[in-house]
Formats: sequence, C-alpha cells, structure tokens
Amino acid sequence: MKKSIWIVLICSLILSAKTIKDIKFDGLVHLSPDIAKEMVDIKPNQEIDIEKIDKAIKKFYQMGYFKDIWVTEENGVITFHFKEKPLISKIDVIGYLENKKDELPSILGIKKGDIYDEERIEEAKEKIIQHAKEEGYYDTVVEVDTKNLPNGSVEVDFLVNKGENIIIRKLKICGLKTFDKDDIEKVVANRERDFLGWMWGFNDGKLKIDQLKYDPDRIKDFYMRKGYLDAFVSNPFLKVDFNTYNAKLLYHVKEGKPYKVKDIEIVLAKPVIKKEKLLEGLKLKKGKVFNIEKLRKDLQKIKEKVANLGYAYVRVIPDFIKNKKEHSAIIKYTIIPGKKVYINDVIISGNQRTLDRVIRREVYLAPGDIYNLTDLKDSKNALKRTGFFEDVKIEERRVSEDKMDLLVKVKEMPTGSLMIGGGYGSYEGFMLNGSVSDKNFLGSGINTSLSMDLSSKTTRFDLGIYNPRVFDSDYSLSLNLYNSEYEAYDYTQKRKGGSIGVGKKLTRFLSGSLSYVYEQNELSDVTFDSIYFPEGEYTKSAAVVGLSWDNTDDYYIPRSGIASSASVEYAGIGGDDEYIKTYAKFAYYYGLEDLIDYDLILRYKARAGYITDEGYLPVNEKFYIGGIGSVRGYSSGSLSPEDSEGRLIGGKKTFSNSFEANIPLIPSAKMRLTLFYDFGMIGDDSFTDIKRSGTGAAIEWFSPMGPLQLVFSTPLDSKSGDRTSNFEFSIGRKF
Repeated sequence: MKKSIWIVLICSLILSAKTIKDIKFDGLVHLSPDIAKEMVDIKPNQEIDIEKIDKAIKKFYQMGYFKDIWVTEENGVITFHFKEKPLISKIDVIGYLENKKDELPSILGIKKGDIYDEERIEEAKEKIIQHAKEEGYYDTVVEVDTKNLPNGSVEVDFLVNKGENIIIRKLKICGLKTFDKDDIEKVVANRERDFLGWMWGFNDGKLKIDQLKYDPDRIKDFYMRKGYLDAFVSNPFLKVDFNTYNAKLLYHVKEGKPYKVKDIEIVLAKPVIKKEKLLEGLKLKKGKVFNIEKLRKDLQKIKEKVANLGYAYVRVIPDFIKNKKEHSAIIKYTIIPGKKVYINDVIISGNQRTLDRVIRREVYLAPGDIYNLTDLKDSKNALKRTGFFEDVKIEERRVSEDKMDLLVKVKEMPTGSLMIGGGYGSYEGFMLNGSVSDKNFLGSGINTSLSMDLSSKTTRFDLGIYNPRVFDSDYSLSLNLYNSEYEAYDYTQKRKGGSIGVGKKLTRFLSGSLSYVYEQNELSDVTFDSIYFPEGEYTKSAAVVGLSWDNTDDYYIPRSGIASSASVEYAGIGGDDEYIKTYAKFAYYYGLEDLIDYDLILRYKARAGYITDEGYLPVNEKFYIGGIGSVRGYSSGSLSPEDSEGRLIGGKKTFSNSFEANIPLIPSAKMRLTLFYDFGMIGDDSFTDIKRSGTGAAIEWFSPMGPLQLVFSTPLDSKSGDRTSNFEFSIGRKF
C-alpha cells in the first residue's frame, strides 16, 4: 500500500494538468474491467486528479484480492496495474485435527479456493489454538508451510503439535452446608478427576476452558431450583501447574436459606385476559419451595396464553418480593401485551420440489389471521410430520407495529426411492426385495408405492396410492392392490385383493377413516387335517372403521408427542369370513435434551388386539407376534398358541409393549442407537397364555436407501421349541 502511494506522489509531478484519454486495467483475474471502471471515479476527457487515483487504489486494496497495485500514464492513457494474491488450491492440517477434514473450513475460517492472505492465515492459526483450548489442550504449537505451485496457486499446510490436557486434580467448594461436592459436580462441566478417570464412564477431569465461565451460573441455577434465592457463587479460581499440567479449581459459595412461595401475583398493563386464566396450570404453587425451572416453564405458559390472543410481542417480566425473615417470596409477573398482531404474508422458501400449496396447507396461519403462538408451533410440527423435510423453521419478521410476515423455511429430504436389495431371515432364508416409492410424488404430497418381495417362502406384489389431502381439503383417499403367496410354518396361503378408503381430519391431530377390503384367499399344503386349517378357497369382504391421533413433532424421529390409532374391522359383508377384529396402537415420545443437555429420547410403544369369532375366523386372520413391531428376539410371527400337533394357530387376544432409549451414535451420518426391552403376550382364551420378552439394540440410520433399521436382539425367557432370532432389519419404516 505504501509503495503504491509513493508511486502516485512521484507521478503527480508528471501527470498534473494532463487530460485522460483512456483508462485501462492490467492483471485483473477475479474482477472484470467493467466493474473496475465503475469503482473508480475517473472518466476520459477529465483532467488527471491525483486524489481520485489514490482513492481508487484504496478501494481496490479493500477488496482483499490484490498484493500490489500501481498506476502508470502514457500519452494520456491511465493504466492500473494489479498483482493479485494467489488462490489457495489445497489446505491440509497435519497432526491435530487431521481426522476432522469435514470440519476444517468452519474451524479455520478459510477453505480451498479462497484468496491467500497472510492475515487470514494468522487468524486460522489462532483459531486452531483456540479450538484446542476448548477441547482442553494447552500450549498447542502451529506452524504454516506454504508451497507455491506452477499454476500460480499455493498449497497451505498447517503443522499442529497438539498441546497437553490440563487435568483438574482438586475441586474445592468452600461454604457448602446443605449440599455436598457430588451434588454440585453433577451440574458443572469442569469436574475433579475420578480415581479411574481413564476408564469409560468415569470423569477424566479434563479442563473445558470454554465452559468455565458458565459453571458459576450452573451452580447458582442448581441452588435456585432448590429455593435458595440468596445463594451466592464466586467466579472460579483456577491454579495451574504448567510443569505437570495439573490444576486446582476453587469456588466460594454462600447458600442462605430456601424460600417458599408465599403468593403469585399477576399485573396486567391492560386487561386482555382474566388473571385467573393465567394462574391456571402453573407449576409454582403457594406454600411450596421455590424452583427456578418451574418459574421458567410458567413464564412460557403465561406468554403463550397471551400470545394466543394475538399479542405476538408480549413481554412477561418476573420479579421476586422477598421476605428475608420468613424466607418467603411473592412471585410477581408483570405482563405488557403490546398491540395485537396480524399475519401480513406467509413466505415459503427452500422447497425445490414440494409445491407451495402442499406446504401452505399445513400452516395453520394465513394472511389476515390474528397471530397465535400455539398455531405457529403446531404448524412446524405438522410440516415435520409429513416426512418430506429434514428441517423446518418458521421465523417471524416484523413488518409494522401490528403486522408480521411468517418466513417458512424448509430443507427437503429424499422422499422417493428405487430400491433393489436383499436380506436374510431365520425362517425365510435369503430374501430379494425391490420397490419404487415416493411419499411426495412430484411434490404433490401423494404417497405412491410399488413393491415386490421374493424369498423361498414368500412372493408378494403390492401397489398403493394414498392422497392425504384430496384437492387440499381435509379428506383423504387411499387405494391398495396386492397379490401374494406365503408358505407359513404349517400351510400355504395365496392371497389377492385390494382395499379402498376415505378419511377426514376431524381436528388438528385427530383423523377418522372408513375403508372396504375385498380378498380372495386359498389355503393349501396343510400339514394336518384340522378345524384350524381347512383347505380350500374363501373370500373376505370387510369394512374397517379407524381413528388416529398424532401430535408428534417429526415423522421419523419424534422427540415429543403421542401417535396412536384404533380400528375395528367387521368381516361378513357377503364374504365367507365372519369376525370382528379390534386393534389399537399407542406410542409416546419424550426428549430429554432440554433437561439434561443431551439428545436422549425415551419411547414407549404398546399394541393390543382382540378378535371375536362370529362364524368363521381363518387362521391367517388371527394374531401372531414376534419380530420387529412386537417382541424382538423371536422370529417374525412365531409366537402363537399351538394345537395338539404343535402347529401355530394364532391368538384372539394379544398385547405387547416396548421401552426404548434412543441416543446419537454418529450424528454426522444421521445414525442413532436404540436400546430396547420388549414384552408381549398372546392367547386364544386369555391374554396371558404365552408370555415372552426380549432385549437388545438397534441402529437407526438415514441411509441413501432410506431409513434403515438394524436390530440385534436376545430373547430373555425363551422356551423349548421357540423360534428365536438375533438379527433383523427393515427399510422405510418409522423408528
């Protein structure tokens, strides 16, 4: 920069009082001459102005592209000469971070293709050192090796000698009376090293410097959850011996006494809602010990009740009126509603494939509607329940004092698949399956599928079409056609038929359906003569009435909500089958991330069925459990009552349930791990004729083929003759 200014000053003696004939640019690569001309405030036929040339040079330097710039003049032609900085053709980190290639651009702040700049390289070095500190490594040394390549670009290698971990050997908290150090260590990030700190499951004591400043607040929050409103926590005092990299960490605490809630008061800036309505359902109760976590939930509940009346920018300000003698507190909420807000527009973005109307029909707020916070939350969850989107965000953009735009931003996920694959089952042996399916056909929201399964025991073809919102209405329509042959343990069944159904959304989360099923069935190759296995052909003509409830927050991996359904099938409308089958499913999801700062999801799933024989109940219409969807650890459909010859005859009553804990396994690969325990029972006369349980683990992976589940299971109480299974997998089903 200084060099260029001196050149301009020297040239001023020559260039003064001359007229510019033309302006040229030499050495530009990243910047076009046309854009360069717009940047300089110099035009032909003007007198040469040294100040304008100097300003132009400064503008070019500010772009960061150029290593050197100088100006020459010849016969009235001004030429700007540029020497551009080289491009970075390759970045490599050797040593620490070399196994985190995908994370390097975000850590370093530079990437391949950027312009080489020494200041940015120095910043990248500091970022590596800072990242190492955040992971507990100190005295990290970073050297940079730059290689000039023949094509004019450069290769940058960061040589990193990772520093040492600082280990907290002693954590001391002075002033503890009611609680002990173990209670405090449960809430802080920096803890004292355990005796077996090197072993998995024990605390290694590594210092997390980036979390150190937040630990006093975590301790204070712990006390506030126990009612200690006067609790004081000092800033941390850390003493490090850099010869051994051992550290001592010290806090000073003054606990005080726990406070009880004396009263709860509501102060409204204007009477937009009855105070009694706001007090309903609050977690904090009079006479109970104060808890800051409950107060936060109450704040959100109060805010939502007021915001649901249209006051989008409502402010809820909490205050404590403490009586230090009685150790009681009056909780006071001051509510400033502001003005009612209306929706100005709903703007959709991110959808490359899904039609706008398919998204818009799941948003419960439209232009002109009054703002409602619950509607906003339900809209986001409804979009995620479609299974079309990997992520959904709905942002509020204020347009005026009483209007806002809703920005619906979606990130689509693959919904269609062409799959040809195979597998192995303990009973069916090797299996070949293929399918063409799309949950969001041509972005219309229509679910279409064509599938085929072949194995030594099964031949199945299935065509299905389901439109959840016919003409964007609350009505749905489904059509299913199938043809299959299945060789069961004791008989062979040929089955072909179809179903047609219509449904309607009754409320936001509740839907009803009515469908008709017609099938032609044939039983053959029956092992023994029996009333349970009559050979021959028969037809099924049945009506099915169903109800379903779903308020979960995602299609594949819900973290909150309930998904349940119940159906009653009546067979006997002109066909041979005569029975009534009732079946129900229930699933509850609860994510603990807000409570424990870890993405742990608890799941409970239950299934129950009951059949009444009204004249003719074929064996294949009865219940069989075992495998994915009921009791893992046993072959699919192998748990059932048996006749005197040991053949599976199915049950009329069944119940099974599962307890699951789901955690991240490889987040970058969208892979999670589920630990489960299943228990099920089935019988002909009683639910408890047969009882079995199993446990194990399942890997849930959003693979390129679609959602894939690999199940590794162990039966816990198998009996002699049970058909057990230790491995199963499924593709495309909800987790």
